[in-house]
Amino acid sequence: MKQLEIRRIYLDYTATTPVDRRVVDAMTPYFTGTFGNASSIHSFGRDAKAALEESRDKIAFLTGAKNSEIYFTSGGTESDNSALFGTASKHSGNGKKHLVISSIEHHAVLHAAEALKKNGSNITILPVDSNGFVSPEELRKAITKETFLVSIIHANNEIGTIQNLAELVRVAHENGVLFHTDAVQSFGKIKFDLKELDADLASFSAHKIYGPKGIGALYIKRGIDFEPTFHGGSQERNRRPGTESVPLTVGFAKAAELAVEEMESERARLSKLNSLMRTKILAEVPGAMFNSPEKNSLANILNVSIDSNEMEIDGEAMIVNMDLEGIAVTSGSACSSGSLQPSHVIKALGRDDKTTMATVRFSFGRFTTEDEVSTAADVFTKIVARIGKRKKVSSPVS
Repeated sequence: MKQLEIRRIYLDYTATTPVDRRVVDAMTPYFTGTFGNASSIHSFGRDAKAALEESRDKIAFLTGAKNSEIYFTSGGTESDNSALFGTASKHSGNGKKHLVISSIEHHAVLHAAEALKKNGSNITILPVDSNGFVSPEELRKAITKETFLVSIIHANNEIGTIQNLAELVRVAHENGVLFHTDAVQSFGKIKFDLKELDADLASFSAHKIYGPKGIGALYIKRGIDFEPTFHGGSQERNRRPGTESVPLTVGFAKAAELAVEEMESERARLSKLNSLMRTKILAEVPGAMFNSPEKNSLANILNVSIDSNEMEIDGEAMIVNMDLEGIAVTSGSACSSGSLQPSHVIKALGRDDKTTMATVRFSFGRFTTEDEVSTAADVFTKIVARIGKRKKVSSPVS
């Protein structure tokens, strides 16, 4: 007897996205046709260089930057690391060794900060409120005369919280401090304009917006002191050596162009899916606690925990059982998959360890349908009911 094939539903778009076919089509000619090294002076190299600079122009235009302020990297992690190490190295000689970050940063910033601490830097980690927002006043109090950089994520990758970045940048600049933001999750999903935000450095990645893996960018505002973290060739105006991957930059630019063009309609569609999932879980799952705020949050992320005061449940078992049912979700950042440690982001919201461990992140995308979201919500409800243990509530004394 033929076994029925399980329907597979992908709800982990925050970890990565499939490459859009239109992006693949844009990239294809640069693998075999226009394949030259962009640093070569012959015609093959000049053609590749033209494509590289056209891609840079597009990314600059879409982010509100200048062409000369965009540097291609291997992705968000390299961009984040370069921003922190590059500014730290440049300011170490003038006695500025203090870095301020938030408690809900991506590991690319958090772990880079920890490495800087081992090298002698002082690190202040700002708390967030129960919805994941950083207080401008807390930032103001944290800045000292030794602070060389503030790095705060624009939209969080686990809970979707969108910071009031312009206000945080203003506080940093009023105190003469540079500001970096990890915009990997926000760019292409919400309005992002560097001229309005006035950040000094910003990190981007293509594979979060239906582009190829292995390509990202770092924005460095003109005039910012910066020390390269890699050494070799003179590519990227001596700030990021290595032969540029023209196909990947072309793919990144095309993906960014499509994301911005379709941003408003896609955000409205994803908001409806988010609301559908939230409503079904709230009605059917005892002890459900939403970690993603309803306002000022990315439409494609819904993070939910099961309150340990209401129910005991194995968080890892939830994820595994969802996968066995064909539903791909995660408990948090893709960079910490496989870790049994509670998410530092959910802990920062004030959740206890058991509640933090009992967390699922649903993230929707361009190819997610209403039927898939409805099915996933029903499966999640069924699994929680099957493996969770409700805590007894004492009867009131008469």
